[in-house]
Amino acid sequence: QYPLMFGLILAFCWCSLVCCSRIYMGMHSILDVIAGFLYAILILVVFHPVVDLIDNFNLTYKYSPLIIISLHLALGIFSFTLDTWSTSRGDTAQILGCGAGVACGSHLNYVLGLQLDPPPHALPLSLSSLSVAAFGKAILRLLLGVIVLLLTKVAMKRATIPLACRVFRVPRRDVRRARQRMEVELPYRYITYGTVGFSLTFLVPCLFHCVGLS
Repeated sequence: QYPLMFGLILAFCWCSLVCCSRIYMGMHSILDVIAGFLYAILILVVFHPVVDLIDNFNLTYKYSPLIIISLHLALGIFSFTLDTWSTSRGDTAQILGCGAGVACGSHLNYVLGLQLDPPPHALPLSLSSLSVAAFGKAILRLLLGVIVLLLTKVAMKRATIPLACRVFRVPRRDVRRARQRMEVELPYRYITYGTVGFSLTFLVPCLFHCVGLS
């Protein structure tokens, strides 16, 4: 529904920033980035024809949240059996948790009839003229949304780490070392960022609606 050249430029810039940042931060080599880029193209080729089917399943099937959460948990648990701690394990759990939260929030929006997507014939949406009121409203939405998400993250982090340590009997004297244990890191990251993703797609928009910032 949008100009092809605009989409290609945006995709190229975003991809370049991600790839270069990984090399700059020393997290991956050039060969890693090239392999990841090629792997992403393979994923795109395989899943692009069925993306609408998957999206429709996530939104409409009654038990899709349970399936999504279970699948993401399984991917996080069975993907990592490392001898030493690595940041990639936590990053992956964070991505899986956020994705599950966003999917569950989108499902709930659909079930409740909230924020339905515009029909295809209405796209692309035309931009309204920028005014002081519209700019101020956008800034308020940004600040309120960021504050809510940060508070959600902090609250869930403080709740999940001690809980995971207690459940799995991990000493809490050194929180940093405790967070590097798989049985603590995976639930902490998954639950915390799953809640953040859910808040992003459901709770924050509902808050905007309640305070008249929709």
